[in-house]
Amino acid sequence: MSLFGDGLEAAVQKAFTRPAPKSAPAQMRYLVKQLKGTKAVAQMLRISQRTVERYVKDQIKKPRPDLAARLEHEVKKRWQPQIRARARQKAATTGGIVIDTRARMGYTAPIGSTDEDRVRHLTVALPPHFAARLFEAQEAGASDQQLQQIVAEGLKEVYFQDDGRRAGSLEEVRFTDVQHLEFDL
Repeated sequence: MSLFGDGLEAAVQKAFTRPAPKSAPAQMRYLVKQLKGTKAVAQMLRISQRTVERYVKDQIKKPRPDLAARLEHEVKKRWQPQIRARARQKAATTGGIVIDTRARMGYTAPIGSTDEDRVRHLTVALPPHFAARLFEAQEAGASDQQLQQIVAEGLKEVYFQDDGRRAGSLEEVRFTDVQHLEFDL
């Protein structure tokens, strides 16, 4: 997927109350139950229906690496949807989202200020309205670049402008060369 999209998913998955199924047969049984049939699971995973049935009956236990990755991704995508929705809602209304990043940052400002891009390591709590914007954009299928722009706007407001208490003439924040990115709710 993407650096920002995967980071948001990982943050939401920390809210899970139970671990997702680990073994391939258990994951396959979960997907069959969710999609109400082996045919739908087979089409989604791009394997035969008979293969799905063999996983469900524990006749096959160890999938190929590419199938194992697709299987795990699909299970985690569907695991505990109500807990996932509650965590997103809490972050978007009251809690906000914490971003821990190491990236090259700079800004556009009036002449006479030091606006040179440099690598910074920041841990910043973004307010709930930025969490809401991030989750809405992610659900709408926003690209990694669009999510990165929302995070840059949040860093501009919270870190560089200190919620309007300084750097009022700051025009734009450049947030590039992301080396590390982690979200937390």
